[in-house]
Amino acid sequence: MNRHAAIAMIMLAGCAVGPDYRRPAATPTVPPAYAGWKIAEPQADRPKGNWWEMFGDPELNQLEAAAATANQQLKVAVAVFEQARASADITRAGLFPNLSLAPSATRQLISRNMPVNGANQGLSYNTFTMPLTAGYEVDLWGRVRRSVESARTQVQASADDLESVKLALQAEVATDFFTIRALDAEIVLLRSSVAVFRKSLELTRNRRQGGVASDLDVAQAETILKTTEAQLPATQLQRAHFEHALALMTGQPASVFALPEQPLRAVAPVIPPGLPAELLERRPDLAAAERRMAAANAQVGIAKAAFFPTLKFNGLAGLQSMDAGVLFNWPSRMWAAGPSLTLPVFEGGQLSATLRQMRSTYDQTVAYYRQTVLAAFADVEDNLAAQTLLAAEHAQETAALEAARKQLDIATNRYRAGLVTYLEVATAQNLALQQERTVISLHGTRLATSVALVKSLGGGWQHQ
Repeated sequence: MNRHAAIAMIMLAGCAVGPDYRRPAATPTVPPAYAGWKIAEPQADRPKGNWWEMFGDPELNQLEAAAATANQQLKVAVAVFEQARASADITRAGLFPNLSLAPSATRQLISRNMPVNGANQGLSYNTFTMPLTAGYEVDLWGRVRRSVESARTQVQASADDLESVKLALQAEVATDFFTIRALDAEIVLLRSSVAVFRKSLELTRNRRQGGVASDLDVAQAETILKTTEAQLPATQLQRAHFEHALALMTGQPASVFALPEQPLRAVAPVIPPGLPAELLERRPDLAAAERRMAAANAQVGIAKAAFFPTLKFNGLAGLQSMDAGVLFNWPSRMWAAGPSLTLPVFEGGQLSATLRQMRSTYDQTVAYYRQTVLAAFADVEDNLAAQTLLAAEHAQETAALEAARKQLDIATNRYRAGLVTYLEVATAQNLALQQERTVISLHGTRLATSVALVKSLGGGWQHQ
């Protein structure tokens, strides 16, 4: 009979109440362009590669390396991940028996007024104890195993959160770097334009002295010069803001961080076809959301297990004596062992409410996961569309710049021939300058959009 009971106990120990996790569908329908997309799985340890190296800028590479080692937000995310790992190890300890040794020495006086029979009243004596206690919860209904399952999936979600922070940091460094380089190009343009407009003003003043130009021409030339000079500090201020942001991301004081002005050399990379179907599943935010669904599902099992009895085995063995000299003798031994069973009888509906709460939490994580998937589709589509449309816009704006330069040449020649006033030249100069700045800004925007596409795909594509 004892053997049969032991076999039944072993069989029960393998039971785990609650729903086994099955990954729900990401969306009711998958867009045709994403037909090959697979449901996200934890891939926090999958190398993403140094995707920023595709831009071929050594200075950007150095900034990315500095951010990876010194960024404080990243250090926070690493600490959170380590905290999740430690929490999982704590939960996992519940699978094993716990042992504790608690030696003690006590000097005790028995009250003379103590209502006990015997001659020990009013006497004092020593008690030396060296107990070894043991306890073990028999995981009949899978409460501990579901807890371990939930903790492990939370660790995986935390690892994916860490990857999200890394990816966001890398993308922000690259975006700010390209923005600074585009502003550098604008600053160079403004400085050269100021020099040209200053010469034009000087020429116009000379023509006024010669009676060829009017005071209005001089005023117009001076206006466009001063307007352009005013744009220079405003652009330099924008650059300073992004430079300080880079200092923060690379863990350096803004007062000592300096990024020398350099021309914008990088070009937008060519985007190969078929990226969403192959790479979207790597997004760490999708993997984290999926892992949190699994953790919430395990919590439902924990809540269900609370309805069933809890069986624990407790034991005590050790030595006890009133004389330290004989504490380790065989007659000083003591022991006690036995099971304990805890069964909820009445708890005012707390267990049912907890189960409803955990089910609602699971439903919440499913909805959040599906929303994250839909947002990922939209994010990728936005950046893919931007790649195509910005390239077309850049081509058109470049053509418009060539036309504006021709217009400026014609207006300048006509003014020198005395055919038009300086207003026509000023208008052409202003148009050409603004068009030049637009082309430079679009170049920087295309690079930033390429970075955004990399981020939306969960990393680069050149290491696949």
